[in-house]
Amino acid sequence: MTAPAPEIDAHWFQVYRHLHAHPELSYAEFDTAALVADELRALPGWEVTAGVGGTGVVGVLSGGPGPAIWLRADMDALPVAEETGLDYASRTPGVMHACGHDMHVAALLAACARLSAEPPAGTVVAIFQPAEESGGGALVEQMLPQGMPANHSPRFAPDPEQTLPAATNALLVAARAELAR
Repeated sequence: MTAPAPEIDAHWFQVYRHLHAHPELSYAEFDTAALVADELRALPGWEVTAGVGGTGVVGVLSGGPGPAIWLRADMDALPVAEETGLDYASRTPGVMHACGHDMHVAALLAACARLSAEPPAGTVVAIFQPAEESGGGALVEQMLPQGMPANHSPRFAPDPEQTLPAATNALLVAARAELAR
């Protein structure tokens, strides 16, 4: 990939809205994890492991010899009632994605799709982390003994920004730059 594409497939906006409407609390991200695993499995080249750290999902895209990078998105929501009036507002009483984790997941999935279409040299490890909001949640370090690929040392692990196009493009640019080092 020579430059980030300015447009994001409408599918990823639909994924974002679905996640926003169906938030799940820490350690209860069962439907979110299933959606993430299904989306990754639909992309060419991704090896997917679900149930890591409880409800975490890890995808590995191997592009041959080269460095490994880790890209992370947290998946859990907060115990907060949503009163936004959005047509895709939370349908789960007393729970909402008030911290942007729905955007993180959608952005990382969109980045995975782009990376799948043009795999970089090296390995990309996409980490969909559960229970980040719980304080002592399933941190990446806790996920390692439960299925994280320990043979790939991290060189970059961004926390995506707030908007899907910017976050996806930023992840792609950062991943490409890091892998080129």
